[in-house]
Amino acid sequence: MKLAVVGGGSTYTPELIDGFARLRDTLPIEELVLVDPAADRLDLVGGLARRIFAKQDHAGRITTTTDIDAGVADADAVLLQLRVGGQAARNQDETWPLECGCVGQETTGAGGLAKALRTVPVVLDIAERVRRANPDAWIIDFTNPVGIVTRALLQAGHKAVGLCNVAIGFQRKFARLLDVNPSEVHLDHVGLNHLTWELGVRLGGPDGENVLPKLLAEHGDAIADDLHMPRQVVDRLGVVPSYYLRYFYSHDEVVRELGTKPSRAAEVAAMEKELLAMYGDPTLDTKPELLAKRGGAFYSEAAVDLAASLLGDGGSPVQVVNTYNNGTLPFLPDDAVIEVQARVGRDGATPLAVPALDPLYAGLIANVTAYEDLALEAALRGGRDRVFKALLAHPLIGQYDYAEGLTDRLIAHNREHLSWA
Repeated sequence: MKLAVVGGGSTYTPELIDGFARLRDTLPIEELVLVDPAADRLDLVGGLARRIFAKQDHAGRITTTTDIDAGVADADAVLLQLRVGGQAARNQDETWPLECGCVGQETTGAGGLAKALRTVPVVLDIAERVRRANPDAWIIDFTNPVGIVTRALLQAGHKAVGLCNVAIGFQRKFARLLDVNPSEVHLDHVGLNHLTWELGVRLGGPDGENVLPKLLAEHGDAIADDLHMPRQVVDRLGVVPSYYLRYFYSHDEVVRELGTKPSRAAEVAAMEKELLAMYGDPTLDTKPELLAKRGGAFYSEAAVDLAASLLGDGGSPVQVVNTYNNGTLPFLPDDAVIEVQARVGRDGATPLAVPALDPLYAGLIANVTAYEDLALEAALRGGRDRVFKALLAHPLIGQYDYAEGLTDRLIAHNREHLSWA
């Protein structure tokens, strides 16, 4: 089995490598190729990756290349975890929206649109290269914004499934609180990427006992603290929202907060510098503890599970993924990409049935899906007017003056990445 990781020079990658090494019985990789245009980072990450495999007695071969075509040749699956423009572009996404009084964040709002516009054309080019190399290869997308990028891939006819670590993070957290094995915890996870709610937490399987009321009663303070939301809000909802919902439920408070501290991108850039220095230490053969602060917790385990199910019979039969709606949420078009529990196998992902949603959730899902329609159109076809309409449609913006100002700023800060600007 051959896997390729595009964006393999990311400081995330040792987390992924550690999972591949630990879970080799689930996903027996014979060859792993790390692909990245940044040769200097790739050398550091590749060296550590080989030492991690050796430390854990993994027999697989790890190679590195800056050549996408060479890297994806004959790959059975390709994982995408790239960041067009790097942390510098992310820093801009997180700062210029604040000038208009809007949330600055890399995956939602105006910053999220900027990332989509930079990313979709690059991902589609990579996907075409994968298809030419091996039409049967699966593409696993971890590149944000995952929902929009996965939809672009699927609409272009690629074999693709989107992956996010939010659900597996909740699963692991709830398992600790309940003192059970994570495999016993199943989530009623519903929504869009970075716009989801845990409507139930079930023990033993999708039809098991719902212990969410017990969790909220006994651990509500800890859950609310992790979400950075007031306990009374979580209790009133009676569900657990993704922490990304804070941008919607506490927008103005978040804007004020973001204006008083360095951007997350600046923090991550400093952390990455330190991590890369560690990766260059030839005695390091495990992922460093600092990596846990970088983000992406449990990404490797989710990726292994998904790849194992798509390529064979080793993964869990039900997983949370991003895939076509196909009637699952009846108020959305079939080709919307949703994030829900799905049955995953060699033929892809099929969402499980979802009960009728409270309008409180369905309304926001429908609104953001409409924005994603317009965002994808802008990413594929370009043009200032399409960017403006996508921004105006986003529920975190929704005002003409804001959308005008944000459009000008988005184009100015991303001109080098926009072929039409």
